[in-house]
Amino acid sequence: MATLIDRRLDGRNKSAVNRQRFIRRFKSQIKKAVTEAMNGRSITDIDNGEKVNIPARDLSEPVFGHGPGGRREAIHPGNKEFVKGDRVARPQGGGGSGGSGSGQASNSGEGEDDFVFELSREEFLELFFEDLELPNLVRTQLAKATEFKSVRAGFTSAGNPSNIDVVRSLKGALARRMAMAAPYTRRLREAEEELQRLLAETPVDESRAQGLIEEIDRLRARARAVPFIDTFDLRYVNRIKQPQPTTQAVMFCIMDVSGSMDRARKDLAKRFFTLLYLFLKRNYEKIEVVFIRHHTVAKEVDEQEFFYSRETGGTVVSSALNLMGEIVAARYPLSSWNIYAAQASDGDNWHHDSPACKEILLKQIMPFVRYFAYIEITPDRHQSLWEAYEEVKSLHPHFAMRQIDGPADIYPVFRDLFKRRVS
Repeated sequence: MATLIDRRLDGRNKSAVNRQRFIRRFKSQIKKAVTEAMNGRSITDIDNGEKVNIPARDLSEPVFGHGPGGRREAIHPGNKEFVKGDRVARPQGGGGSGGSGSGQASNSGEGEDDFVFELSREEFLELFFEDLELPNLVRTQLAKATEFKSVRAGFTSAGNPSNIDVVRSLKGALARRMAMAAPYTRRLREAEEELQRLLAETPVDESRAQGLIEEIDRLRARARAVPFIDTFDLRYVNRIKQPQPTTQAVMFCIMDVSGSMDRARKDLAKRFFTLLYLFLKRNYEKIEVVFIRHHTVAKEVDEQEFFYSRETGGTVVSSALNLMGEIVAARYPLSSWNIYAAQASDGDNWHHDSPACKEILLKQIMPFVRYFAYIEITPDRHQSLWEAYEEVKSLHPHFAMRQIDGPADIYPVFRDLFKRRVS
């Protein structure tokens, strides 16, 4: 029996494999803890890690048990308290849940505290966004900048040493050795058989036997001279690049910054769009984000101005929808792009403008977008814009409407809007 001792120095990430195994094993408990943690987070903490508590009762370990039947009694070494046949009473703890901190104080009993596991930023975001996706996303035609995928295409006799296929190379070497040594091994087998017959005869022909022995030695040397492996035997994995259809998507973020959107409501809208922006950039490589702010006039802005500009004014929502339609027509052909939109507003709009918004959506936007999400930030009754949008929703199932009353609603609403649909 061989014993292997690993004397390599421990690396910085020596426990990475065990850590990933632990996350996979207790994924359901960790995801539940992540969801609960998100409800109490501020938007400034969304990009950080998290400490999650896992109840001790959920950390079950696999054990070997005895099958049914038979009887087993044992006292483990080091025991000074019990003898064979004693019954061990169940510990009496306060509250009965052991280490959870609930119930009244007690002078007896024992238990375990919850296990605290610290997730890194990457692990936290991976778990939080894992089951979310952009609805109705499809692969479009080949883009101008064609994307290639490296695929296996058999083997080749020349290539990079890192691409050597060891098994294929050794198979080729074995076949070559058998072919090149075949004449010698065949004659060697005949000479050995002839020598055995000659030695069995009486009297033995010494000169002939000596000649066969010399020939056998020569044939064995010739067979051993065939190299174990040659450059001719080496085979490399051959890879070719195939053009792949690319998934291109654009998300329009439309935010109402009118006077009716007070500071608290704008903060809620920014929290939602920050979460959306982080989700898009993390989960999708080829996606563009267009930021539109509007009051009475809409304009396309960059990320910095979208989140931090203090401009305000009256409310004409149709200006933002018209601008979105113009940008789509100018820059995003429908044959190559998946178009999405998310709009946040308090629902307060110039009363003559809400019917116009409905018409723009029905005629210019909804026939071409994959998904449109409308978020109304109001704790009171719905405004005229909600009523107009309800008619749009009745005609287009890919139009979604949700209401946010406060910070606690942001994460549940976001997950509901972008949860993975089972087709």
